[in-house]
Amino acid sequence: MSYIPLTDDIAVAPQLRLEDLDAIAAAGYKAVINNRPDGEGPDQPPQEAIAARAAELGLEYRYVPVISGQFAPEDVAAFRAALDELAGPVVAFCRSGTRSSVLWALANAGRMSEDDIIATAARAGYDLSALRGRLDGHGH
Repeated sequence: MSYIPLTDDIAVAPQLRLEDLDAIAAAGYKAVINNRPDGEGPDQPPQEAIAARAAELGLEYRYVPVISGQFAPEDVAAFRAALDELAGPVVAFCRSGTRSSVLWALANAGRMSEDDIIATAARAGYDLSALRGRLDGHGH
C-alpha cells in the first residue's frame, strides 16, 4: 500500500485494502475518503466493509464516489465538504490516486492559486496541467 502526501493535511492513494487501513491509522491519519464507486473493479472491497474497518480503527470515513473522468460540481462540493468536516490528516483514494488528486485540485480552486495547485500535485507525481483554466475558482 502506498499513499502520497499532497499536503500536510491530505494524501492520495490507489485502491486501499482493508488491511491498509491499519497502516493509515498507525501513520496518524484521522480519516479516509473513498472516491471509487462500488463494483468498479474486482480488486476492491465493498465500501461498507471499508467503512466498518475504518470505524473499528477510529478513522472517520466518507464515501464520495465519482466515476473516473466525470467530475460534476456536486462531486467537487461533496469532496470539499468532506475535507472541511473531517478531522485531518485525510487519505483519499480511488483506483490509482489520480481521481482523488483531481478532486482535491478542483475542491481547492479559488482557495489556492492555480499554479500552487498544479505544482503541489506535480510534486506528488500527478500532472494536473490539463486542468489549467478550471482551477482559478471561476471555471467549472
